Amino acid sequence: MNRWSLAVGSLILGGATLNASAQSNVEAPAATEAPASTAAPPASPHTFTANVALVSDYRYRGLTQTNRRPAIQGGFDYSHESGFYVGNWNSTISWISDADKSVSAPVEMDFYGGFKNTFKASGLEFNYDVGVLEYFYPGGYTQPRPYTTELYAGIGYGPVFLKYSQALTNLFGIANSQYSSYIDLAVNYPLNVWGLTLNAHLGYQSVQHNSVASYLDWKLGLTKDLGRGFAVAVAYIGTNAKELFYTNSYNHNVGNNTAWISLSKTF
Repeated sequence: MNRWSLAVGSLILGGATLNASAQSNVEAPAATEAPASTAAPPASPHTFTANVALVSDYRYRGLTQTNRRPAIQGGFDYSHESGFYVGNWNSTISWISDADKSVSAPVEMDFYGGFKNTFKASGLEFNYDVGVLEYFYPGGYTQPRPYTTELYAGIGYGPVFLKYSQALTNLFGIANSQYSSYIDLAVNYPLNVWGLTLNAHLGYQSVQHNSVASYLDWKLGLTKDLGRGFAVAVAYIGTNAKELFYTNSYNHNVGNNTAWISLSKTF
């Protein structure tokens, strides 16, 4: 703000004898009002995020996807304030070539989109999520290809979330397994101690027309927020997957219980 004022008051020259007096007055200009402060731009309805992680073993629904070896993972997400979202997530894998050494398919690429938001009922706030997920495995191999498309819907309250997924295709290359389903009950409870969150999960994979391939899986662990988008997680993961169906060409049961650790960064 600039403000100028000029005032010339009375000038009096005197001594024992007053010889002259002069006075001059100049009116100060009106103060200039400060310009209105610039309003902050409205928050964007669009959100873009990215993530990357290093894990000791890529476990999906309890089963190792990397034959108990580490994996690097990462993805990108877009969401709108309405609740609409789309994204892509990727990971190194080996399970396809572990089952058939003549196959080369080292990467999993997931593409998904959906809608999630909250609603209130009886004074309680619930959250929900509905969408579609495509698992894509680029590589060189013969039929059956393990590409899988699933629809999912979930509802949660507080730290608890229940999700149901159903395959519209054969499930990860298992013959005659269309319409297989997976139920996922998850709890992520902030402990308010050292930035820790308790993670618990119980799931059931039902494989259509193949009871030997159906199984339970579970996880119990902790996630530590390290700040600046970094987090470290540890867990114990297990299944009751049957060796008869889930033993790979290395004679490993891909559903064996394991300790697990990850380091992740969100941007």
